[in-house]
Amino acid sequence: MLGVAFGIGLLLALAGGTATQGCVAPAKLVAQMLQRLEDSVPVSEQPNPSVLLAMNLAGATNSAAHKILLQQIQEDAVNRAQKDMTSGEVALYVLALLSSCQDPRHVQALGQTVNLLRILQEKTAEEMENLENNGVPKTTLYSVSLDALALCLEQVDGYQKASTVLAKELLSPESHLSVDTRAVAVLALACMHNRTNNHDMKHLLQDALRKVTNDFLDEQEMKNGMIGNIYSMGLALQALEATSKFYAPRKWDCAQAFSKVHGHDYRQPMAIAQVLPALVGRSYLEAAHVDCVSASMSPSLQMSPSSTSETSGASKALITVQYSITNKLQGRHFSYTTSVQVPDGSTLLKVMQVAEEDKPKIFSFQTKPTSWGPMVTSIHGLEANSEDRTYWQFLSDNNAIEEGVGYYQPRNGSHVEAVFSTY
Repeated sequence: MLGVAFGIGLLLALAGGTATQGCVAPAKLVAQMLQRLEDSVPVSEQPNPSVLLAMNLAGATNSAAHKILLQQIQEDAVNRAQKDMTSGEVALYVLALLSSCQDPRHVQALGQTVNLLRILQEKTAEEMENLENNGVPKTTLYSVSLDALALCLEQVDGYQKASTVLAKELLSPESHLSVDTRAVAVLALACMHNRTNNHDMKHLLQDALRKVTNDFLDEQEMKNGMIGNIYSMGLALQALEATSKFYAPRKWDCAQAFSKVHGHDYRQPMAIAQVLPALVGRSYLEAAHVDCVSASMSPSLQMSPSSTSETSGASKALITVQYSITNKLQGRHFSYTTSVQVPDGSTLLKVMQVAEEDKPKIFSFQTKPTSWGPMVTSIHGLEANSEDRTYWQFLSDNNAIEEGVGYYQPRNGSHVEAVFSTY
């Protein structure tokens, strides 16, 4: 197992970095999350820049996994940034490299060099053009928010117009943006607020920042600490930690919010990567201000095997899971159900694989790798399509599953359904 390394700066953050708010993340929790991030690196289907960004913000830069991931991200940027990545993906790569003290204008790997900032500017311009012509971005406002944040931190053209659009969208009564999108937009607008001297622009940004952060605080109060769901908490906490002056004099009960995070067993690397910076009192807004020299020279703290090891090796009891696939939306409708047995602790992906092995003509499926793990794109030959806004939704005992199929673990006797749906 790869060793977990995190520096003096992290220990100070744990001891008091959030103490003014009354929030201190337990060192054991942070170390466990870092270990899971490191363990995810060699087995991931594609490099995840959010994981590298979280490691850097937490000061965990000494491990072999960190070095491997940095190299993978540089190589992936050279291979895919121009042709295959969305603007939001390029933005995350820029943030990850910035936090690694690497120049995104000169990313070198495999004998090639790319300028990620130029690529990001071009892709952001495409997003804005689509917004102006069609009323929606080429991808999503979440991507546009990441674009604006990355460009703003590097102080290059492109973030000003995007930030203005985001601020107006956040203030619109008709806006129904997700918690994740609003949180990243808040970080982008906070950066813009620090950069602009335009009086009218500052007022617009302040109004948007004040509205969103107070909405987050209202939601937290109503839902006993939760903002959105457990997987949106990470970005929401980052936004609230970075923008306290915009909701002052109101106080944030961060201890209540942190208690929700502490009570959940995060296993999905992407979810951990979003919540970990908040646990050490930092946010993506600080991606360009990581002290790489101090972090790389810091002594490491190794977790003992007894505290980090997952249960493994021993044979596990079998559980029974009922699995159904249903399409009442397109083409020839169908509904099939089967019962499968898998070892206790198996993921939903394992359930689907066993069902496919037993009845391949019925339960065949396909996936594609994403930063949130494998995403199901097709079941029984019926493929999801972004153009007609269709996807495969998963429910367990009639409740929507928040985790991906590669991480959700059904219980014995549960009924999991895959339903072809629209969004």
